[in-house]
Parts: sequence; structure tokens; C-alpha cells
Amino acid sequence: MNVQHELFEGDGTIPNNTELPLLVYKTAFSDKEEFEHALKRNSWNGAWVNGVYTYHHFHSSAHEVLGVLGGRAEVLFGGEEGRKLLLEKGDVAIIPAGVGHKCLQKDADFQVMGAYPDNQEMDMCTGKPEEYEEAISRIKQVPLPSHDPFFGENGPMFEYWKG
Repeated sequence: MNVQHELFEGDGTIPNNTELPLLVYKTAFSDKEEFEHALKRNSWNGAWVNGVYTYHHFHSSAHEVLGVLGGRAEVLFGGEEGRKLLLEKGDVAIIPAGVGHKCLQKDADFQVMGAYPDNQEMDMCTGKPEEYEEAISRIKQVPLPSHDPFFGENGPMFEYWKG
């Protein structure tokens, strides 16, 4: 399986995560039920279905997974100077706490399912100057997930995310 990985430095607005890279598993699953079952089996909770916001945002209190259920979209990760990635149906994006993301363009049928590990509760940060320092502190406190969201205890996430 093809695993894309990208580490982002903070930019003064979006803190990103200097220790845990963004991971994208290309064409990891074939349908919604397969992805949803994997999330439940691997303790990634609070599942929701929607899109990706069209403004920069990040979560300083939780990691996030996005599974693309339909369509495709170009998503900017890491803030304005980050990296544009094409996410397509069947892709899984594992976003470490602090990593900014923003949808730049999408197909009409683009849809993702998102979730958070081990009952972590996400906050919503948008890169306001007053958020930055406190967000960095919170990001450092977010524990590693107990399971890779799709592949479980010994999934490829742990090759890139080490405690």
C-alpha cells in the first residue's frame, strides 16, 4: 500500500505538528461500511459524515482521521505554505493534532467520514493569533492513539508515529 507522509513546521498561525506526520493511505478501502467497521473495531469514535471546511482549521486536542467516501478534493494541509494533496474515494488521511487543513476544491459528490481516537474530544481552532501558543501546549499533551484507525494495533501509522 502507498503511504504518503508529510511533516509540517508551525508557521506562526497554524502550529502543525513537528513530531507526527500527516499520513495518507491511498485507496485503502472500497466502501463506507468497510471504513466505518474499521473505525469501530479500532476505537476511533465520534464518527461523522460531511466534507472538509473551506477555511484553515486544526484541532489541538485530538488527532483526526478522514476516510473519503465519494468524489475527490484538493486539500491544503499545513497552512498557507503547506502542501496540496488530492484525496480520492477510498483514501484515508490521518491528521495529527495541530495540522491545519482546508478544502481548496472538490467534486460535487465529495464526502468524508471523520473520527477521533480513544474518545479524544476535538476542539476547533482557526489560526487566530491568540490561539497559537496555547494550542502548541495542548498539542504536546495529546496521546498517541492505541490503534491505527484502519489497520489496528500494528498498522503502518506506528511506523511513522512513535511515542
